[in-house]
Amino acid sequence: MQAEEKKRRIYWTLFWSTFQLSAFTFGGGFVIVPLMRRKFVEGLHWLEEQEMVDIAAIAQSSPGAIAVNASILVGYHVAGVPGALLTVCGTVLPPLIIISIISLFYAAFRANPVVNMAMTGMLAGVAAVICDVVVTMGAAVLREKRVLPVAVMVLAFAAVHFLDANIVLVIVVCGAIGAADTWLRVHRREERERR
Repeated sequence: MQAEEKKRRIYWTLFWSTFQLSAFTFGGGFVIVPLMRRKFVEGLHWLEEQEMVDIAAIAQSSPGAIAVNASILVGYHVAGVPGALLTVCGTVLPPLIIISIISLFYAAFRANPVVNMAMTGMLAGVAAVICDVVVTMGAAVLREKRVLPVAVMVLAFAAVHFLDANIVLVIVVCGAIGAADTWLRVHRREERERR
């Protein structure tokens, strides 16, 4: 009975946490990642820092909304398939409710200068949060003190920013490099253990 109660508490915490994050996060998926990190890594201690970085990378490189992808991965990591389903519902419901209400009054909202000014102000906040994500995730890569991840990060930025490379191609190439690097490191570790 105690195990059932603990499971129910975890399910509720997953749903309510993602519901709150989704309801009060404006600016897209990049904004929700540091908030998820704060909640699930620093607050609840359900994830390690590196796991959150990995989840953010997978969520960003997968098709679909980053917030939903990250929620699925967090929910699955913590509580399996039921956790993934609950976090998807928690992430999708707030925007669905808010957008449904706004759509009823869209013409009035669009013409309101106060709403326009508020939206402009939110853009500055969103830019600050995205900068925080870049610094936090970049610092995690730099903390590894390995040359390859840093080189990939710098080259990917240069390819997108200066060479106007296709972002999908950059993500695929970076994913392939990361997979090959991980495979080589695991293979070398297994070789050392056999000796």
